[in-house]
Amino acid sequence: MVNPAKNTICLWYDGDAEDAARFYATTFPDSSVGAVHRAPGDFPSGKQGDVLTVEFTVMGIPCLGLNGGPDVKHNWAFSFQVATADQAETDRGDRSRSRCRQARV
Repeated sequence: MVNPAKNTICLWYDGDAEDAARFYATTFPDSSVGAVHRAPGDFPSGKQGDVLTVEFTVMGIPCLGLNGGPDVKHNWAFSFQVATADQAETDRGDRSRSRCRQARV
């Protein structure tokens, strides 16, 4: 049995939690997408099969993407601070952040 993490970062999205999780997983080392939980049936603001939550890991940090709707706007208040070994690694991160700004995740 796997012990659950003591802390999990929960990020609120308006329908694009899975896209964001996949972006983070391909951008940062030691990152991956885990379980994708879908609605078992239709509900007031969605339909059966819609993604509700996505479990993912960013640099070993457990995260949960919650498709909670438009009530809470995604913003830049949360960020991942990444220490780099050299300028080349920093430059790769700069290119990733540029893709992030374009994708709005």
